[in-house]
Amino acid sequence: MTKVLITTLGGLGLFILGMKMMTDGLQMSAGKRIKSILSAVSSNRVVGFVTGAVVTAMVQSSSATTVMLIGFVTAGLMTLPQAVGMILGANVGTTVTAQLIAFKLTKLALPAIAIGVVLKYFTQQKKTRYIGEVILGFGLLFYGMTVMKLGLSPIKSDPAFLDFFIKFDPSSAGGLLLCVAVGAGLTFMVQSSSATIGLTMTLASQGLLTFPGAMALVLGENIGTTITAQLATLGSNNINAHRAARAHTMFNVLGVGLILCVFPWFIQFVDMFTQALGSGPVDQVVGDDKVNIARYIANGHTLFNVINALFFLLVLPWLIKVAIMLSPKEKKDVDYLRLPNFGDRLIDTPIAAIVEARSEILRMAETAKYTFRKTIKRITDRDYKKLSNWRKIENHLDDMQREIMAYLTRIYQSDLSESEAKELSSLMRMTNNIERIGDSVENIAQAIEDMIETKLTFTEQAMADMDKLVDKVAEFMDLISSAMRQRPANFMNQADSIENTIDAMREKFRDDHIQRLRSNECGLDQGLVYVNLLTNLEKIGDYCFNIAEAVAGKK
Repeated sequence: MTKVLITTLGGLGLFILGMKMMTDGLQMSAGKRIKSILSAVSSNRVVGFVTGAVVTAMVQSSSATTVMLIGFVTAGLMTLPQAVGMILGANVGTTVTAQLIAFKLTKLALPAIAIGVVLKYFTQQKKTRYIGEVILGFGLLFYGMTVMKLGLSPIKSDPAFLDFFIKFDPSSAGGLLLCVAVGAGLTFMVQSSSATIGLTMTLASQGLLTFPGAMALVLGENIGTTITAQLATLGSNNINAHRAARAHTMFNVLGVGLILCVFPWFIQFVDMFTQALGSGPVDQVVGDDKVNIARYIANGHTLFNVINALFFLLVLPWLIKVAIMLSPKEKKDVDYLRLPNFGDRLIDTPIAAIVEARSEILRMAETAKYTFRKTIKRITDRDYKKLSNWRKIENHLDDMQREIMAYLTRIYQSDLSESEAKELSSLMRMTNNIERIGDSVENIAQAIEDMIETKLTFTEQAMADMDKLVDKVAEFMDLISSAMRQRPANFMNQADSIENTIDAMREKFRDDHIQRLRSNECGLDQGLVYVNLLTNLEKIGDYCFNIAEAVAGKK
């Protein structure tokens, strides 16, 4: 019993390790392509569905795709309908793994491990190492299947174990629900539906599970995989991220419920479909193994997800409405004083972790823009009480910078592709320059405090010039925050034009003010404060330009 347990769990561990390694390698090698595909996604639900299937087939993990999509929704880079359409496609794309397992490529396992180790650990080029990681993961996956098979083979004739597996009989309602519950529970524990489907295929091929029993387990495993998306929303305050995760869960749970209602006919349909494709009988035994049952399970898994996706694709607007109803209520007021809550849930998926960090940097930029607008108004209304809020927000920006930089550093320490490392460097530059904007706003607030306390006033022309410069700086801040969501084609030309305009305005307004000083239109104290304000506004323009370069990937 101990030997069987250790060997089977060890084989499952090798399978999960191989699956993770293969997924990571595919993400690293296809990272740029994945981002370009996701950024070009259409609002058309069919296009989104196909895109989700393609991306998942590329990374071999619906969980990874779903986590990425939730990250994009959180960052505001994708709408809820787009994400839900792609999640439907992701569930179809993930069935490629089961189809791959059903090909019984176990003889290639050890050669793949040997080749993968050489490419991953004895080559210099990153791209070659990523390919090696994919091949090594492929080999470990199939070697894990072989080890699980060897571990389970001694118990095929054991009456006690046969009695245990007889419980997984879907001919009764209780047995059917037990299979679904066990499948969901196993997937919940190992966080990989591919791993539990691989285990199910192994049990079935050893004759320990019937085809209907195996399919009932697979249906449960489709429910269990939704927990990954739910975990990805923990700590997230983005309402659309919660809605996307709820839609994913509803899609799988309701789909399983509908199939359970017609379960016997579904099994017959899978049987006829697979035989029509040229496979032998489902219970055909060769050398103590059911040689065809893995293909039937893989086809059943694919057919369930395709039928399910096509049905919910037709009723997608209603699915989204129900997901909205089941999600937390949206807060109308923006919480500018909320610190990021990153945690560890995305750290193993660099693409999603970077997107999550970008969403918090965008919120930091919005907070800086908010405090700038609120502070600059005090020049006109001289409301000392409202002006006092700047200190709290400036301290908060410093705290946000520390949290974001710590998270970016943690991502940087993981295995990254060259493009991801470059993007992280740009995000760090954005974060630091947003914090510097906060410092300039602090200088402006202190200057306004001095004005209010000493009752200094500017001339009408000075105030008109100041308003023009403030409007141009605010326009620049709006441009960069908008470009952080979706960069326009001529973004750097716009940024360069605004930055040059701000510099020219600052020089002209300062020269004009010096002329007013010479003609005694205003005093020296007003002049010092005025020039200080112009200087800090021009600095904010410089910081905005630095952020623009980072957004454009130039620095």
